[in-house]
Amino acid sequence: MFGLTIDKLRYQTSIVVHIEARDRLKRIASALMLVALLQFLGQITFSHWFLGLVAAAECASYLMYRKIPSNFRKIPIPLMSAIWLLNLASTVVYVSPALVLASTPTTAMLLAGYLWIFGIFVHTTNNFATLPLYNWTLMVPTFLTSFAIFWLASQIDYGPAGREEWLITTAFMVVYCFNTIETLHKQKDTRRALNAARDEANTRLRALEHISRHDPLTGLLNRNAFDEALEEMLAARRGRTDVAVFIIDLDGFKPINDTYSHDAGDQVLRTIAERLLALAGQTGIIARLGGDEFAMAFRSINSEPAARRLAEYVSFEIQKPIIVDDKHLTVGASVGIGLTRHAGHRVDSLCKAADQAMYRAKSLRDNAHSAVLFRPEDFQKRASLEDRKVLIASMAAREIKPYYQPKVCFETGAIIGFEALARWDHPMRGLLTPDNFLPQIDELGLQGDFLQHMARAVLNDLDDMVGEGLSPGQVSINVPEVALATRSGREGLDSLLARHSRVRHLVTLEITEDVFFARSGDAIRAAISHFRAAGQRVSLDDFGTGFASFQHLRELEFDELKIDTSFVRDLGRDPKAEVLVRGFLSMASGLGVTTIAEGVETEAQMNHLRQLGCRYGQGFLFGRAQPLAETKLRLHADWRLIEPRTGTLTWPPLTKVSAT
Repeated sequence: MFGLTIDKLRYQTSIVVHIEARDRLKRIASALMLVALLQFLGQITFSHWFLGLVAAAECASYLMYRKIPSNFRKIPIPLMSAIWLLNLASTVVYVSPALVLASTPTTAMLLAGYLWIFGIFVHTTNNFATLPLYNWTLMVPTFLTSFAIFWLASQIDYGPAGREEWLITTAFMVVYCFNTIETLHKQKDTRRALNAARDEANTRLRALEHISRHDPLTGLLNRNAFDEALEEMLAARRGRTDVAVFIIDLDGFKPINDTYSHDAGDQVLRTIAERLLALAGQTGIIARLGGDEFAMAFRSINSEPAARRLAEYVSFEIQKPIIVDDKHLTVGASVGIGLTRHAGHRVDSLCKAADQAMYRAKSLRDNAHSAVLFRPEDFQKRASLEDRKVLIASMAAREIKPYYQPKVCFETGAIIGFEALARWDHPMRGLLTPDNFLPQIDELGLQGDFLQHMARAVLNDLDDMVGEGLSPGQVSINVPEVALATRSGREGLDSLLARHSRVRHLVTLEITEDVFFARSGDAIRAAISHFRAAGQRVSLDDFGTGFASFQHLRELEFDELKIDTSFVRDLGRDPKAEVLVRGFLSMASGLGVTTIAEGVETEAQMNHLRQLGCRYGQGFLFGRAQPLAETKLRLHADWRLIEPRTGTLTWPPLTKVSAT
């Protein structure tokens, strides 16, 4: 009886209700037999009281049991308590005739009293043996009555009984035997009820366990279950073969959600899960880690080429068209591979290696590199807390500062603005470009701090330039996704711009196409609308390198489009580049936005762009990024040079501008 929980008590109550309902007719028949015997013995008043109490108890139990819900876990505690008290009171009522029979001074009636109390013992133990609360508490009045009968037997001198009394006692014995046989038979029914309840509980437990270990949409393992299965796979590894972990991130999945609805996106995820399950077979394990990210693990991978081939086959299967509502939808996959030979034999290190490789594959954005294998020598050491402290200290010491690369009008040679590019004047390593420290900033989650630092420095520089009467034009600041997607990022940038009201209109917020694929795309679009309403220009950087759809271009508000360096570099060498640049210019013209070509390094490229209708550009042809002092000199000197005889535009040689 000890250690019972509320759920266990509810479970016992549901079984008692079943037993009591089953045995109701037998109890009533026994009560009527006792009433007849009591009246034969002259106990008229007691027989009436006994019959009334039995009738009241049976009516009360009938009414209570009708309120029992089908799910025993929903039985209210007050109702459960009332049922237990009613059973206890009923037991007291049913054992009381044994005392009356034992007090009749004949040996036959004493024996009849013993038979009646023993019958109640048998009924209670046989029916409630597996229900501790009811078994032990209902036995209490039965035990007390037994001791009372022993006491009466010691106090009364019992005389011989007549034939009628012995016939009654014999009848009691026959009823007792039949009742015992029937009770034992009905135990099977009780056991069936117990087993049914136990099966239901086990089914619910298995369902809860499945939910806790599996993704509800695809039915695949979740992250915790995958880690456990991978742990077992690593423990069972034999020989010199590798365990391989693949981390898979879908490319181009978000546009499906945006364009065709989340139901279509769910169908795509389920279909991909089915394909991956078929690939995993009996030897692999697969999980959905969340969103559009999956994980697979295989044992017995013999070599790196074998792991690459398997990853490429996974990518190939994912890229097959998926039919949803008669539409053929396709997604790509970036796959990162972690092998035990390179990443060790721990779950966390193996998954971390595959995750790093996946991000490398995703950053390449090249079908030829949809799968990347992790090798320690190919990946930079992960940033540490010490690196975080150094970066924060460098920003506080203003060692990291903006350098300004000019944006120029092709027709007039005038500087129309700048792009602020971060440089780290490292005390030991010299001047570092962003590729040397931005990955650490992203990895350490310092994007917000870095944006605040750079934006504050740019706004202070703009105040300085305007204070000297210079006109720097529009100065672009690169804004990461996190600053637009989070409330704190938006409010921090908003507050900073508000404190520099004199120059905030000179700031252009430069974003990349990556914002189209952010899971918080709606928040980003709302942030962009907010900043444009406040007077900020928005520039779309690296255009043409991502997967933005025309639908996205319709939804996003922006003022400037920057053609990526890769297209400018191929002008005059690849006809496709010219077609694409012409298309970008036409698109920008139709949308009413300014176009700037990035990476202009030769006069041939500049002239080609001018012929295509592009008016503005930036690149090494016009100078590299320079610190504030040199930028002021540029604005003061005005680098435009006009050839006096022909009126054609010439440019200062690059040697006139520091190449740092």
